[in-house]
Amino acid sequence: MTLQAALPEDPSHPRPASSWRRYAYQVRVNSADPTLLLALLLLAVFGYLILAPVLLLLVDAVTVHFPDIARSGQDLGALTLYYLNRVLMSPISRDLFWWPLAHTAVISVAAIMIAFLVGGPLGWLLSRTDLVGKKWFSTALLLPYMLPSWTFALAWLTLFKNRTTGGVPGWMETLGFTPPDWLAYGAFPIALILALHYAPFVILLFGNALKQFDTQLEDSARSLGARPRDVARRIILPLMMPSLASAATLIFAKCLGDFGVAYVLGVPVGFDVLATSLFRAISTSQAGASAVIAGVIVLLGTLSVIIDMRLMKEAKRFVTIGAKGAMVREAPLGKWQMPAVLWVLTVFLVSAAIPLVALTLTTVMRVPGSFELSNFTLDYWIGTDLGTTALHQGILLTGEFWLALWNTVWMVGLASLGAGLLGLLVGYGVVRSPIRMVSVALRQITFLPYLVPGIAFAAAYLSMFAVARPPLPALYGTHAILVLAILADQMPFASRAGISSMMQLGREPEEAGQIVGAGWFRRMRSIVLPIQRGALVSAILLPFISGIKGLSLVVVLAVPGTDLLTTYAIRLVDYGYSQAANAVVVMLCVVAFAGTMLVQKIGKASLSDGMGSK
Repeated sequence: MTLQAALPEDPSHPRPASSWRRYAYQVRVNSADPTLLLALLLLAVFGYLILAPVLLLLVDAVTVHFPDIARSGQDLGALTLYYLNRVLMSPISRDLFWWPLAHTAVISVAAIMIAFLVGGPLGWLLSRTDLVGKKWFSTALLLPYMLPSWTFALAWLTLFKNRTTGGVPGWMETLGFTPPDWLAYGAFPIALILALHYAPFVILLFGNALKQFDTQLEDSARSLGARPRDVARRIILPLMMPSLASAATLIFAKCLGDFGVAYVLGVPVGFDVLATSLFRAISTSQAGASAVIAGVIVLLGTLSVIIDMRLMKEAKRFVTIGAKGAMVREAPLGKWQMPAVLWVLTVFLVSAAIPLVALTLTTVMRVPGSFELSNFTLDYWIGTDLGTTALHQGILLTGEFWLALWNTVWMVGLASLGAGLLGLLVGYGVVRSPIRMVSVALRQITFLPYLVPGIAFAAAYLSMFAVARPPLPALYGTHAILVLAILADQMPFASRAGISSMMQLGREPEEAGQIVGAGWFRRMRSIVLPIQRGALVSAILLPFISGIKGLSLVVVLAVPGTDLLTTYAIRLVDYGYSQAANAVVVMLCVVAFAGTMLVQKIGKASLSDGMGSK
């Protein structure tokens, strides 16, 4: 008998065993700690709130629904290709799917190209030159992304609306110029607005990549006789390609699910994209067809994010900052200083300042664009007798506005608070779980809503909770479905904040508390939560800002009694009350902008960190 076999086994240092024995040992050792139970409980909760709706949506695309029993010739719930044929190959498929798909592709490609043309030079000016006032510009140029994209669609309509759709005239028409249809509606304004809204992606990703680029590489190439054009083509551009490609895929994913801009500028003239076609299918109770369209949107969104992840992984091949650091030198603009400042200022005015000013001025004008003193009024804010059917008073005196504001604050606030707390617990469960399979599953499920554009995720929730799904009753038309949908939709951001913060927290503080006899709940309350307070604040406030300005998710799920500011404004647009709708949007912009500034102040960070420094 060997000495090792004769010695008794130390429970704290077991001998190597089979995989099953090691698994059983881990369970036994961690049985006194509820971390595994917490992770499993969270896995079950988010499996129900996130995974189940998406899977059910996909099932709805291939099973017969009650209204289609006769047309499909099959029994209720039977597997069918009827909806796939209807959406992809029927006589109406061109209007229902193929034209919207083509419009989505054209708009996305155009938006990416315009965003690159605008954002690329701006990223270079802010990160690699001595541009005057670039610290201020670094924040100001990100303003379009801080506000809802469809805000600028309403501003565009305010400026360029013509008589094609009736209602109050636009500014240009009032001033004597009638904009053509291609300028007022359709592909051009939609693509331009989306490009300016998402150009900050290019500014941030491309600008920060340039900020980290070692200028010694350029100096070495020039010392070998390379011309500036060759340096840009053979050195700078290849190294910047991952950041540019990542910006392109992110813009595509965002354009894919953007509903508001196309709804305001496309639907009035019959210009549909996938998001508005899906909304139309849901509004007309075409459950199976809407499931197919939503499934396509989910597939395209998933592919774009997977491509982005792959590109970010590939970017590690292009590391240019070593252990000795990198030299970044600002290029002097010299005589080009003033033209550069004028260019940046022009982009800011066109993308943010002019639309917001025009939108605000319209709320105090009876006829938009007429600057006669008698034309100015506060009726749309505090008027008492507007003489309209569905809006008798100014919005500040209208109960529906205050109800929508209250709903926005408490529903989005509750969802954000829940997302923040659950995100921190998810981070704890992912980092501390003794079983890697549970940790990976929890991480992936909470990230799933990021792969699903908002309008498609709303369709999934409608499919899931339009009827009773134990343990919950039917939720459609209630506040609960909006709170749950917003919470689930914001979990990718909240969970990533929780995971990243917990990965920086070692076990030593908890072990110290365990030594003195503190239980798990006491350790969480007295040690983990105080240490992670900053991460918890960010995990709550960031979903709050995103939830306030979001439209694609809630427009499908809200009803008049559960309106938020976003859906209330869209209803006013549908009624043709442009000035009142713009007033609601101005209030929404104030709330969203103030919230963004609060996030940056509390987090002691800025979206523009790493860009301008002067």
